[in-house]
Parts: sequence; structure tokens; C-alpha cells
Amino acid sequence: MAADPITAVADLAGTVINNIWPDKTEAERAQLAAAVAIVQGQLAVNQAEAANPSLLVAGWRPAIGWICGGALAYTYLLYPLLVWAAAIWWPNLTPPKLGNDGMLYELLLGMLGLGGLRTFEKVKGVA
Repeated sequence: MAADPITAVADLAGTVINNIWPDKTEAERAQLAAAVAIVQGQLAVNQAEAANPSLLVAGWRPAIGWICGGALAYTYLLYPLLVWAAAIWWPNLTPPKLGNDGMLYELLLGMLGLGGLRTFEKVKGVA
């Protein structure tokens, strides 16, 4: 019978200690569960957008990809050729330049990073 009060005191002490200093693994699990819930919600939104018959809803992500590809093609292929051609045939003409090249790299790396994650998922067999 003496073990019951000791067990009760030990349980009470454990409860008090857990309230003062919570278990970090439990808090980390809760944070991870919240992050997973956010990602799952975004995946549901992405699937709904992709299934939408409207081009304005389902096509905005591919449009951003084409815009980024066109901007990169102009900046690194067409613009140097235009500068060269203008120097030869139209010396007073300066071809227009797109803004900061660093912004294109940020956009490209972000898009390729997301593409790389999807490739990793495909390799791992995630549908």
C-alpha cells in the first residue's frame, strides 16, 4: 500500500515538471504536424487549380515558366546578338535591356528548386 502514495507523488512531480519544462520532442512533433498540415492544404489547392478548366486558373504556373524562359532567352541570347547587330548596322540604336539579371536568377533558381524537389519525389515514388 505504501507504493501507491509514492507512485501518486511521482506522477504529480512528473506532471509538474512537464508543465514547467515541456518535452521538446513533443513540441517538435506538434510543429512538424502543423507544417505537414499546411503543406497538405497547399497541395490540395494546387490540385484544384490544376484541374480547373479555366486557363486563367490552371495556366498561371506554366505561364510564369514561359515568361521566365523568354526573359532568360532575351537577356542571354537575343540581347547580346542585338547589341552586336546594332554595333554593326545601327550604331545609334541601343536595344532595350531587361532589368536586373539577379532577379531572373532568383526566379529561375526558385522554379528549378521546386522542380528539383518534384524530381526527388518522383524518384522516391511519391505520386
